Amino acid sequence: MTQTRRSGRSTAELDELSVRTRELILRSVFEAGAGHIGGPLSVTDILVNLYFDRLSIDPDDPRKRDRDRLILSKGHSSIALYTVLALRGYFPVEELATFDAIDSRLQGHPCMKTLPGVDMSTGSLGQGLSPGMGMALGARHSGLDFHTWVILGDGEIQEGQIWEACFTASRYELGNLTVVLDYNRLPQFGWPSVGGYTRERPIDDPAAKFAAFGWDTLECDGHDHESLGTAFDSAEAATNRPVAIIANTVKGKGVSFMEADHAWHAKVPTQQELDDALAELNRGAFAILGTA
Repeated sequence: MTQTRRSGRSTAELDELSVRTRELILRSVFEAGAGHIGGPLSVTDILVNLYFDRLSIDPDDPRKRDRDRLILSKGHSSIALYTVLALRGYFPVEELATFDAIDSRLQGHPCMKTLPGVDMSTGSLGQGLSPGMGMALGARHSGLDFHTWVILGDGEIQEGQIWEACFTASRYELGNLTVVLDYNRLPQFGWPSVGGYTRERPIDDPAAKFAAFGWDTLECDGHDHESLGTAFDSAEAATNRPVAIIANTVKGKGVSFMEADHAWHAKVPTQQELDDALAELNRGAFAILGTA
């Protein structure tokens, strides 16, 4: 049975939005001749669920003081954020065609000074959780009832600043702060060696690491809108502890020949690869609609 979530949209509608988002991500990177694909495809469902079924936001008033905040700490996945913002109504979908152009508002990493809906400029990995913690603490001191969400990549949690922020957020009992870890288990590089970069495993059992710093932890299927919605419900119900959600994902999700292949971290598809990927996504959309 198709469930209806808090926004009134059904899970089937959210699935359709995920397919549309992935199509636009691929088209935008292809047209730009640059950009990332693997990470944006793995974080797509997380962003769709948050922006279309969770966040208290108003695209007509993007700087509203009591709006929920979202920081995409893994800023190299910006095209996924831009696509969801466009579909949500922050700017025209047609503007995605300018992605990564020199005079575009849609640069390779998000900029809060140029694009409505971007709450924090990100790019240098590991630095998104600290401002998120500051926003959550600021909400408390300002008497505002908004929630702050920070999306982390599983590669960047090797940065020490992440764990300093974790320690401090726990110290201040920031129950209005939630981390969503895009745990696709495929960071781009490991340690340098004589023969080049190694392929290292991501940090094992990240839930245990966050728990050790005093966070409540949850795990979910990062590609299932029911599972995501349930995890987000639990996170918002927390009272005095920050929450880390380990969203189990697949890099390159949605396109079979891109899935779990680190080569698609930042690879531009050829015309044939784009056509094949769009055809596969289109078949998925038909399946969602029950027409195939």
